Amino acid sequence: MEVSSTQLTPLLFLERSVEAFPTKAAFLTKGTAHDYRALGERAQRIGQALRASGIESGDRIAYLSPNTFDMLAAHFGVPLIGAVLVAINTRLAPAEVAYILSHSGARMLFVDTALADRVSPILDELETVEEVVLIEEEGPAPDLPGTRYPDFLARASGDPLPWRVADEYQAISINYTSGTTGRPKGVVYTHRGAYLNSLTEIIHSRHSPSSVYLWTLPMFHCNGWCTTWAVTGIGGTHVGLRAVEPAEVWKLIRTLGVTHLNAAPTVLISLANHPDAAPIPHGLTVTTAGAPPSPTIIGEMERLGASIIHVYGLTETYGPHTVCEWQDGWQELGPDERAVRLARQGLAFIGVDPIRVVDGEMNDVPRDGATMGEVVMRGNNVMAGYFDDPEATATAFRGGWFHSGDVAVWHEDGYIELRDRSKDVIVSGGENISTIEVEQAIMEHPAVLEAAVVAIPHDHWGERPKAYVVLKSDAAATEYDIIEHVRARLAHYKAPDHVEFVDALPKTSTGKIQKYVLRERAWTGHGKRIN
Repeated sequence: MEVSSTQLTPLLFLERSVEAFPTKAAFLTKGTAHDYRALGERAQRIGQALRASGIESGDRIAYLSPNTFDMLAAHFGVPLIGAVLVAINTRLAPAEVAYILSHSGARMLFVDTALADRVSPILDELETVEEVVLIEEEGPAPDLPGTRYPDFLARASGDPLPWRVADEYQAISINYTSGTTGRPKGVVYTHRGAYLNSLTEIIHSRHSPSSVYLWTLPMFHCNGWCTTWAVTGIGGTHVGLRAVEPAEVWKLIRTLGVTHLNAAPTVLISLANHPDAAPIPHGLTVTTAGAPPSPTIIGEMERLGASIIHVYGLTETYGPHTVCEWQDGWQELGPDERAVRLARQGLAFIGVDPIRVVDGEMNDVPRDGATMGEVVMRGNNVMAGYFDDPEATATAFRGGWFHSGDVAVWHEDGYIELRDRSKDVIVSGGENISTIEVEQAIMEHPAVLEAAVVAIPHDHWGERPKAYVVLKSDAAATEYDIIEHVRARLAHYKAPDHVEFVDALPKTSTGKIQKYVLRERAWTGHGKRIN
């Protein structure tokens, strides 16, 4: 069978692109271009240097880095010797970084020197980390002990490492969840799962060798939704971005002819409302996920010339798992109605089992667009499990499906539409209120930039909705305006009782609104709803 099968691994993608596109730009940043030959060589040197440092197959190697050339190369160099990449959220506090390093048992830590302040306070706590390597991408070297990156790479020697693995089910990376309701969990990705999910990303995000992909999504987040491997596999060009600044994004879109980017809806809101926003003559494919996008922001991006691909998934599914597949006839719809269709989470990706929405007994809910249930998944891009946590893995996989914790309705055409996280549903007088539905209604108000809705305690109804609203810089609205706006679109009991105007909403590093922070303000002292 060796003749007719190959163990699946994303390493094969770089091997092919080095051969097919050796002198083509693989990675661009600040006027510097690295071709595919250079990317392959850097990945090989990382792997060889790790091996010379005593790293063995199965060892965890942590990276704390923005979206840089070496962060991309690490996605290939670390697994070249069978080691496991642990890409850490760059916005975490030092104590959170220390927990992930300890829990994963990382033997080496690579730190971009711009992020040295995340590591300096915890150096004495790193019991498993045997060596810290400093990558001096930008700025002066910090006062942080460690091996300089050129010295680490100088250890590389020997014949090229094979772009192959002995077992496609071995771990390629561990990605940690946000941990907003407790300690973050380490989600284990395999070479097989990463390979297959990367292929679906190429297909569903419509990548080709002509793709110029801008890194507005962090590489540490689900390995960039596997786009680190996907764009490399198709031979596209990566454009590095250390921080998402709307003015810089618009500049790069125009000067480099960016064709693709992935972003959470909050990033799209910042782009659409920036002074530099203007129609994109060459077009732009935007894959959005991380939170349900409102039809409003989808419509605004389409008017700028972007083609929206709406996907949905979790860290536990290698990032996106479903896509709102475009249907013939949608082009005939008005822009507002088309945006409503595009706001649905859709159908399962190619290559995985069909998505389901189930009740508490694991029975499918009716496909009536109204009955709510939990989204469950199964297939090639569901995690291998939580690292060193068999109990949490068993709970997540109960009944033979991965339980997302997301609440959705199922439409007649098979498309799912999220209504909430299970913990975010508001139960008011026995009626379930979807915060997403209320937020989308609020977002239709022309003065609103962003909105979040949470439950607040109520003596009679138990819970009632409260909205936190960010207004556009040049707009005005009152609490009464917002409430009446919602009542004109939804049943009156779904409208918020209160509206608080804020300058900004609390968010994770990937753009998800942290509703638990907002709930704390209303529920502290009431004994629940803090998480």
